[in-house]
Amino acid sequence: MTLMDTPPAASMVSLTVLGSQANLTLARPDKFNAMNVEMIQELIALLEWTAERSAGRQDALHDKNGAPFLRTLVLRGDGKHFCAGADINMMRDAGANTPEENRADSERLDRLFNGLWSHPCFTVGAIQGVALGGGAGLVSCCDYVVATADVRIALSEGKLGILPAVIGPYVYRRLGSAAFRRLAMQASRVKSEEALRIGFIEAVVEQKEQLEGAVNDIVAEVMTTGPSAVMLSKELTLGFDRWTGSDEELRDWTLDFTSRMRGSNEGQEGLSSFLEKRPPNWKPNDD
Repeated sequence: MTLMDTPPAASMVSLTVLGSQANLTLARPDKFNAMNVEMIQELIALLEWTAERSAGRQDALHDKNGAPFLRTLVLRGDGKHFCAGADINMMRDAGANTPEENRADSERLDRLFNGLWSHPCFTVGAIQGVALGGGAGLVSCCDYVVATADVRIALSEGKLGILPAVIGPYVYRRLGSAAFRRLAMQASRVKSEEALRIGFIEAVVEQKEQLEGAVNDIVAEVMTTGPSAVMLSKELTLGFDRWTGSDEELRDWTLDFTSRMRGSNEGQEGLSSFLEKRPPNWKPNDD
């Protein structure tokens, strides 16, 4: 397997790969990047494709031909808005669907959100305009989000008499219980100041043109971290989220986790580079 393998065909999401960075762009600007079934399926396929080509998943920095495996993934929306949520036609169809059909639609959405949330790369969201409903779900699944000052984010499902249940686990993990409950009830649009305060986003820029600079800054920082450490940080966090055992069992689990990392190729390289006072092999040469 190499990075030259052909990615899945897509018409509503564009993929570009620049070195170790994958870039996914929602490409329905005339519909404010609202998600229909086709876009959701394309996102799922592209997330799975990039995950398989990640440095963390492959436990290597380069493939057999010397091409870099992926370490970061940036998600953007083309045009004025990041993502206006579900396509109105998909919402209309849902009202006529059987319970089994609606369940299948929900499973497809969950596969999308979980694929982004658990992606082995460090994921960055660059958002502008609105991120509503499912768009807010995409925001919540990213590891780091930079937004324009005019951004508006909403768990808007309540305005339609439904709930943000499928995106709920991911928004809840990002915001915590009180903020998630309040925003699910209000279903109103959150401005950039509040989004920053409650942890929906990590950084704000004034203009859309400044998003790329902010993305480049965080990507440069992440590139100094081992790719397996990035991937396994998500596993570690999920272990904490789900822990139901005793404190003693938790301490034992963290000891096992630490021993596993120290004995890995990446752990050995990191410790050796520190002792030898040289950059680790995953750090770009120009840093």
